[in-house]
Amino acid sequence: MKLKNKTVVVTGGSDGIGKHICLKLAAQGCRLAILGRDKARLETVCETALSEGAAEARNYAMDLMDAKAIAATAAQILADFGEIDILINNAGIWHKAGPLESIPADDLVATVQTNLTGLMQLTQAFLPALRNGDEAAILNVVSKSGVVAQAGQSVYTATKYGVRGFSDVLKQDEAETGVRVAALYQSGTNTGMFAKAGEEVPNHIFTEPDDLADVVVFMLSRPPKLWMHEVHVEL
Repeated sequence: MKLKNKTVVVTGGSDGIGKHICLKLAAQGCRLAILGRDKARLETVCETALSEGAAEARNYAMDLMDAKAIAATAAQILADFGEIDILINNAGIWHKAGPLESIPADDLVATVQTNLTGLMQLTQAFLPALRNGDEAAILNVVSKSGVVAQAGQSVYTATKYGVRGFSDVLKQDEAETGVRVAALYQSGTNTGMFAKAGEEVPNHIFTEPDDLADVVVFMLSRPPKLWMHEVHVEL
């Protein structure tokens, strides 16, 4: 796929992996709709994206916990851009690792809604527009936790296994529509995700988000007859 002038929606684009994905796509000349919860950080990413070569960059402050906001934001993006070519579901949160009974009820609900339910709701909102395009793609940034069960991650892993299943079925459902579906299963990444949940981890040994963003661009920019449905990135 030629990425120049493609309209790309990126969730979780205000920092971490999503921010780096946006900046890498900006260098390819994409038009970017950047979603996240922090308006100020989103505006900074948009400014940087434009300076890096984005054909257009707009930001949309939205919480994946709010189903009505998801629908309204999708509608606004389509009104602003007229179309979308690529949806990158990257947003996700972490709950502090521990046995199930140690995970606060609010954290359980927030993790499931943000990582899985909200992702599906946003994808559902954009699917008709994606199907109308000449070439379109959905890329879910999942996590190694979508394929490997690890102690203390019961809820987080459940959401990521869910996204894995969702991606696999969506690939089958969209096989005849022209919408290509891919999933990226990355190992630990050097972002602030763990710190936000009060977890201390050795981030410095993890994959750099800038390098992971290169993988995303590589996956999306393959020739028409070559599509990478699934990529695993290990340390």
